[in-house]
Amino acid sequence: MSLKSSEYLLVQDKKGMVWDLILYIPTLLILALVASQLWYSGNQSFTYLLIFLTTFIFLIAFNRIFKTRLMLLASAPVKLVVSKKAVHLNLKNGDAIDLVKDVRFFADFAGKSFGLVGLDMSGKRKQFVFHKGQFESQSAFDTIKSELRIFK
Repeated sequence: MSLKSSEYLLVQDKKGMVWDLILYIPTLLILALVASQLWYSGNQSFTYLLIFLTTFIFLIAFNRIFKTRLMLLASAPVKLVVSKKAVHLNLKNGDAIDLVKDVRFFADFAGKSFGLVGLDMSGKRKQFVFHKGQFESQSAFDTIKSELRIFK
């Protein structure tokens, strides 16, 4: 780690969780209802595709809500330490990950989240998504985004 580093504690993003639920619940319900309607109308082959799609979207929603928004899963980051050479992440289960090589920062166009990708000390590629609501304030979110721009 470099001498100068910034530390950010992450908090649960309950407002973002509500928006995710508003997005995912109707989507999953509509897919399941259309699948059940097609099943009883005799079009079982398309039903299997819709059931697969429903399951896949459910897993995406579960991971997004429980890992990135509520930080309840063991692999959820709870603290970020940013330096000029690496990004250090503390996970909920107590593990620590140092992204030290090929670290890349990706900001979304809306400015509400960003992604970090990089290789850890063992050479495994890791990727993380962080949302604006996970930071204690808007200024902390803006500051970390500006600090991470060196990894663009």
